[in-house]
Amino acid sequence: MPSAPREPAASSRLRGVRWLGPWVLEVNAGTLRADLLAALLAVVLVLPQGLAFAALAGLPPVWGLYSAIVPAVVAALAGSSRLVLTGPTNTLALALAASLAPMAAAGTPEYLRLALVLTLMVGALQLLVAVTRLGSLTHFIAPSVLLGFTTGAAALIAWHALRGIVPGPQAVQGGELAVAAVTLASALALRRWAPRWPGMLLALVVGTGLAVVLAALAGLPIARVGALPQAWPVWQPPALAWDDLPRLATTALALTLIALGQTVAIAKVLAARTDQPLNVDRECLGQGLANVAGSFFSSFVVCGSLNRSLPYWQAGARTPLGGVFAAGGLLLLVAVAAPVLSLVPMVAIAALLLPVALALVDTTAWRELWRADRPDALIAAGTAVATVLLPIEAAILGGVAASLVLYLHRTAHPALRTMVFDAPPAPGRERPFVVQQAGEPECPQLKLLRMEGPVWFGAAAHVSDALAALRDGSNQGSEAGPPRHLLVMGKSMNFIDAAGAQLWEQERRRRLAAGGDLYFHRPRPQVLTMWQTTGFTERLGADHLFATKREAIAHIVPRLDPAVCAGCRARVFEECAAQPGPPSSVAAGSTAA
Repeated sequence: MPSAPREPAASSRLRGVRWLGPWVLEVNAGTLRADLLAALLAVVLVLPQGLAFAALAGLPPVWGLYSAIVPAVVAALAGSSRLVLTGPTNTLALALAASLAPMAAAGTPEYLRLALVLTLMVGALQLLVAVTRLGSLTHFIAPSVLLGFTTGAAALIAWHALRGIVPGPQAVQGGELAVAAVTLASALALRRWAPRWPGMLLALVVGTGLAVVLAALAGLPIARVGALPQAWPVWQPPALAWDDLPRLATTALALTLIALGQTVAIAKVLAARTDQPLNVDRECLGQGLANVAGSFFSSFVVCGSLNRSLPYWQAGARTPLGGVFAAGGLLLLVAVAAPVLSLVPMVAIAALLLPVALALVDTTAWRELWRADRPDALIAAGTAVATVLLPIEAAILGGVAASLVLYLHRTAHPALRTMVFDAPPAPGRERPFVVQQAGEPECPQLKLLRMEGPVWFGAAAHVSDALAALRDGSNQGSEAGPPRHLLVMGKSMNFIDAAGAQLWEQERRRRLAAGGDLYFHRPRPQVLTMWQTTGFTERLGADHLFATKREAIAHIVPRLDPAVCAGCRARVFEECAAQPGPPSSVAAGSTAA
């Protein structure tokens, strides 16, 4: 019987592109070598971090290693970013512990069950975000909120680490305290004098060696990780109960925001530095599948890891296969070195959390934020305090809400700036407009106004009050009264809604009733579309919309009241030379930009 024809290699690779991405076509011996070398570094980095972060989450340390195997493979192959390494992170570990602590004691069967259920719920929400193409929602987590949360998380991580080293005055053990001190000193020294070395791993080796010596020579009791159940992640489907859904829903939503926000932020940084494409919705899909799969294999909530992804990229990684190699290498290491890993002292893991907490505090980012944007800095500070004092989900959602309120407040108060020429007229010289300063002359009949920002229902009251002040002349010192004609420079008015369209219609009617008129320079296409839909363009007149300032002024100045022009000495426009009145106080022949 003849064998079935083989699928052409080209067709197979095209199918791989469809399911995995265009990177499949780039795989060759060179990329495989580069990915394998980068994967070795990833294994070295995740080994101590996985143990430490699982302990921080109140879970068996080996779960931290499991979380860097199955979820890492799924996220690498199903996601969009080629370089983001998915696995356990300190922020999610802390958030998980803080969220589950009121529900069950850490390490108990109920606590482990809830951790798996919560991981499954987070994965399901991430899949929902991907399927509904709502990945852009992650952009609503302001960088200031993440900065504040990270800083608050650093304080909590340090507190948990200290409690792991010194549980209480009556429980201090000299041997464990010595192991913790030596481990911490080794980690800090390696970071200071050998930053390219795997400092956390070497510090863990030093602490483990000291613990073995103290236990053998002095018989000091030192708690250790203990025997690992098995190298391969344990198949353990989450036992979901219906009453878990309402009590874990808010926590799952907060963790989803944190995980996707952190992952997408890392993916964007790496995509920008490598000029690689990034599909945010597909990245959300990969993260969702990773957490759903991980919940069946003793894994807690995972996301992209910054302190592993950046070194992994710098080590030369080229394709997502590096993440697959890293997971396989970790699995092999755990299988071969399980007896050695069982000797790791718990206080050494706790001690390694202290430099992790210290590294999370970005003092440079705090200084820059304080100098650039004080209100945003206050939101970051409030989020940091809330992270320490309140449930994690309340801190994150509260910070997001506060940043959105600040944004709404700012967009509800767009600037309206009076514009004038930047210099007196001079023959043959272009004269661009600038914001008016005190004492600078302007036309008594034509106000030049730059509208900066959208005019929507939240901003309508502010804009209406500002326009009313211009019509009333409360800020106009001319004896002729306030300017009756208004030219709005609308290049920066990027959006209006129905309320904004109604506001400009009211302004047009009021200007006409006062004997003046309303004109616009370079309105945005979105604005023109709204005006055409509401009929405002027809009522305003196409001859009131101008592409250039020169064209606008040349069209408007002849419409001004010649009686007012006759007594005006400002004569700021080139066209004023043709108007009746005293000689211009400046030379004619200039050009309006």
